[in-house]
Amino acid sequence: MSAPDLGPLAAEEDTGGESARTVIVAFGANVGVAIAKSVAATMTGSASMVAEAAHSWADTGNQVLLLIANRRSARAADEDRPLGYGREAYVWSLLAAVGLFVAGGTVSVWHGLTELLHDPDTGEDYLIAYLVLAIAFVLEGTSLLRAIRQLRGEAHDHDRDVLDYALETSDPTVRAVFAEDSAAIVGIVIAAAAIAGAAVWDAIGSILVGVLLGSVAVVLIDRNRRFLTGEPGSSALRDAAVERIAQLPDVATVRFVRIEYTGPKQIFLVASVDLVGDHAESHIAHTLRKLEQELERNPHIVDAVLTVADPDEQDVGTDDHGRP
Repeated sequence: MSAPDLGPLAAEEDTGGESARTVIVAFGANVGVAIAKSVAATMTGSASMVAEAAHSWADTGNQVLLLIANRRSARAADEDRPLGYGREAYVWSLLAAVGLFVAGGTVSVWHGLTELLHDPDTGEDYLIAYLVLAIAFVLEGTSLLRAIRQLRGEAHDHDRDVLDYALETSDPTVRAVFAEDSAAIVGIVIAAAAIAGAAVWDAIGSILVGVLLGSVAVVLIDRNRRFLTGEPGSSALRDAAVERIAQLPDVATVRFVRIEYTGPKQIFLVASVDLVGDHAESHIAHTLRKLEQELERNPHIVDAVLTVADPDEQDVGTDDHGRP
């Protein structure tokens, strides 16, 4: 018999390997781009190029942290971590987002302000900078397309917009790559426009790139914070869980369902149910354990806990006050 269906989660295949490949592609692109931008920044003295180099080095370091996140979160559950190590993905992704804020955003803003205060000279030959930006645009665009392809496939299964799904997905690594590469493309456009103007605009371009990176980092930090502190499943996932539990043999009514993410595509499920018939306590306990094991056959459910509902407990579709 195949693993039981669970709506939104059942549509998600095991994307750990695909997410790792997405991060590896981003890492390769960022290493080359960071080196090229650093050379261009040294040769031209452009403040915007310095900001872009800082951005790319921050992204490169972040990819290393994201690879660690993928590896450590994929470890199997053990006695010390019966719900697995999935939340480690959010810890390392959070560190990557903080790194983007500090090494990318803060450095870029500081350098731009410094250039403005020192009244930078004009007249530099920025041809090498434009060549590097053009190459960076291609490499960053390739990495971004890889992330978009992965997100588009998963968003289609959930009938969601790619951007909305990127913000809501429980996979922090693909979200980080998508956000950082999108910021990289916008940053390249800002740098290209800033370099074309006077030196003061070049410095302002550096500040704008820093603000962009800081804004993206804040969003990523907030998303990882929410999953670390117990992000509940969406209403669609909750409805799918209710439907699945109601289909189990011996279940008469589902009274309560609580879903919490324990890692990328991994959930902890708690529910209270009314059972069919009026059996002895020992028989009820055996039945609940059997139903839990049936639910846990879904690879996305790391643990399921079922209890017998209190007679006064509200139906699953209402809150404590009877409201939907």
